[in-house]
This record gives sequence, C-alpha cells and structure tokens, in this order.
Amino acid sequence: MSSFLLYQPTHTLFSNTQFKGSLRGFLWRPTYSYGSHVENRARPIKASVAAPPFPLFQPPQVDEESSSELEPADPDFYKIGYVRSMRAYGVQFKEGPDGFGVYASKDVEPLRRARVILEIPLELMLTISKKLPWMFFPDIIPLDHPIFDIINSTIPETDWDLRLACLLLYSFDCEGNFWQLYGDFLPSADECSSLLLASEEELLELQDPNLASTMRKQQQRALEFWENNWHSDAPLKIKRLARDHQRFIWAVSIAQSRCINMQTRIGALNQEANMLIPYADMLNHSFEPNCFFHWRFKDRMLEVLINAGQSIRKGDEMTVSYMSSQKNDMFMQRYGFSSPVSCLQLQNPWDMIKFSGNARIHLDSFLSVFNISGLPGEYYHNNSLSNTGDTFVDGAVIAAARTLPTWSDRDVPPIPSMEKKAVKELQDECQKMLAEFATTSKQDQKLLDSMTDATRTLQAAIKYRLHRKLFMEKVIQALEMYQEQILF
Repeated sequence: MSSFLLYQPTHTLFSNTQFKGSLRGFLWRPTYSYGSHVENRARPIKASVAAPPFPLFQPPQVDEESSSELEPADPDFYKIGYVRSMRAYGVQFKEGPDGFGVYASKDVEPLRRARVILEIPLELMLTISKKLPWMFFPDIIPLDHPIFDIINSTIPETDWDLRLACLLLYSFDCEGNFWQLYGDFLPSADECSSLLLASEEELLELQDPNLASTMRKQQQRALEFWENNWHSDAPLKIKRLARDHQRFIWAVSIAQSRCINMQTRIGALNQEANMLIPYADMLNHSFEPNCFFHWRFKDRMLEVLINAGQSIRKGDEMTVSYMSSQKNDMFMQRYGFSSPVSCLQLQNPWDMIKFSGNARIHLDSFLSVFNISGLPGEYYHNNSLSNTGDTFVDGAVIAAARTLPTWSDRDVPPIPSMEKKAVKELQDECQKMLAEFATTSKQDQKLLDSMTDATRTLQAAIKYRLHRKLFMEKVIQALEMYQEQILF
C-alpha cells in the first residue's frame, strides 16, 4: 500500500477527505479467490490446529439487515491467523462483489483515546529493509539461495516492489510458511485491477496517453527482470517460483497494491521496511479514514486503531488512507482504482486539471460561495454555513478550489465583469478537454452498464476515464454556480 512516488511513510495514513468502500459499484480493490486459478495459488497445505477453538472460528451470523452482497469470510481466514496470535476486536471480515472489507461488528462510542481493532504480529508478515544490507523478517532466505542473489541485484532506490515480489514468491515455496495458507485468499491475476496486468487494448481504453505510457514502462521493467533471472539456465528452485512472466508480474502487482512502508524496531535496530501485512491489507481506502496503523515496538506488533473521537456504528466499514495528496492517476497506477464524482466522501479532493490559459478567478469569492473553509492543504465543506439539504458541494468542488487558477490580493474585491470573463474562459477550456476524449461520460456509463464479463482491468480503465470526465463536468457546473451566486 505505499510508495510516493510510489511509497510514503506511515504518517501519511492520516488524511482529511474520504473515499470509501469497495462495495458501492466502484472497483476500489480486487476480489479475492479461494482457488479457481491454480497458477496463482499457493500449494494446498493441511494445517493442524492444536489450539482450543475461538468463537470467531465459527461462521458469523449474518444480520437480517445486512446487504445481501456481503458474506462473512471463511472461518479458515481467521483461524490461520488466530493460531499464530493475530487478534481482531469488534470487527469482522466480509467479502462482496469487489473483494474483502473490514466491518464493525458492534457500535463503538467516541473515546478520547484510539481503540485497537486488529493486532498482527511481525511473525506473520513479509518484510524487507529499504536499504542495504537487505534484512528480512522472518529470516526465511538462506544466504546461499539463488533468490537472495536476485534480490541483491536490484536497485535499492527504485526496485522495492521487485524485491518484495521475489520474497512473496519464495514464501509460497517455503515449507510451513504462513503465506502458503494466506496466499489462498489473495486475488488471482483475473481478479486484480492492477494495470500491470492490463493488455495494450485495455491501456488504450484509459484515454490517458501519459498513464498508459507509464504502465507500459512498468510492465516492460517487470518483464525484463523476469527474463534476466528466470532464464533457461536458472536452477529449478528459481524456475518453480514463477514459471512464466505472468506469474511474476502478478506478484509485483500484489506487492505494489498491498505494501505498507513503516519504520520498525527489532531489539535496538531501527529500520525502514517494506512490508506485506496480512489482514491489515484487507482494509479499504478512504480520504477520511476512521482507522490508522501504529507499530508497537515492545512486542513487534502492528496495531490497527480507530481514530480517537470517532463514532462507529455496527456495519460501518473500517478504512485507512493509502496515499495523501495524490491525484487519481497515481491511485490508478498503484492500485488500479480511481475515485468517482458523487459526494464529499468519495471524490478525491486532490485531483487536478491542467489549465493552460491565463484566466483566473477570485479565490476568496469562490471559497465563500461554496462555504469552503480551512487552509489550502486542509480545505473542507463547512456544513454549518450551508443550507439544509444542499448536496452540491462534494469532493470534486473541494478539488476545484485547489486546481482552478485563482488570484487573491489582500482585501481587493473581484470585478464582476472580469470574473464572468474568467469563468467563461475556464469553462471553454474544460469543454475543449472533454471534446478531445473519444467518448462522452454518458457513453462510458452506458458501456459499463452493458458489461457482463469484462475483465477487471478493462472495467477499471473505463471507470478511470469516466471519473475524469465527470470531474471536469462538475468543475464546469461549479463555475456556472459561482458566477450566479457572487454578491457584489
């Protein structure tokens, strides 16, 4: 889950605006397979569980009011972690059309202190230090194993995902490793929305040449790495980890979309590490998350905590922020999803439009019309100043306040005629950008509605271009509203 330009430190998991949920018709996260694609599964292992049964092992009771699209996770999903000291408090994992999510199983009243909902011990994770010398935990790779030489050949500054992919593939082949079991719950290649797995035709469906070019380079980079290390002379113990390049690229997509970058301490050693953390990687993204990650040094445990003062109701989804202050193309590049334009909670407030003209509107006037408060990095809609039932202001309008060219000169007020001229020029520029797309937003939506068996990557590509167009259309509407409501 983290690198910016492909990963960021853990403190970026705190953010101010929300993008919720995998189960609302948008492809936030891939679905998770229990095993229809043999090439993407770990070898089946029969786990013997000697510990006494926990109540959580039994299939959770489904509430009558729960959505029919959500199903409780397989009890084995809990069991394989619980016998290794993973703990969940007041939450349950549910699976829907677009993958797993973590949901509150009871009401949580706001407290002055953060409350723990998940504890995951270091022993269950796959970690590798960000800098040389490479340090792994658990230390499952012997120095004489050829996979260590492959990892050692990577570029420290840029190839974190390739190293993590190698470590993941090796863990599937390491006898008794936890990830041989947990791997059954990871998405198969057909279920991933990562653009690393997209075909050339699907990349063209993005209608974004820059993003398509970036993804081609990433695909080529992963392919060349596999060809250089999984060649015909490679030993069998390497070949069996990824017999074809699709298997390796799948592992890279898993590493990119599920990595958490954290500072850890083991004994007296502090280090920055790239980590694959089971169970925590099932938390979906939100721009206004209700949870955050914390590393507990004393017993080498990752905690997932509910924000202090956060009110949680039974059935609410527990979310974290994957990235802060990033545009939709970065989310698409890294995770294979983009944010829609529908409400304040869903739209990415950091998305941008590149305006090339000289037109500018008065910043303070625009903010006051839409009751937007706060500093530029912390803009929010001030509901107390808005009329009851006013739902026009959403994340797209917040993003518009950041991306529109503006001016402000202390107490100098705007000139109405100049403001109207600037609004017209900015609207015209948005219309020109919309006209450059091969399809309209209505055509995209109709296409999505008619799709029944499209691949995940194709759906994600069409949603990305649709969300981009809807954002521009919302900006045009906001500008129209702005010039109508300005008071002079």
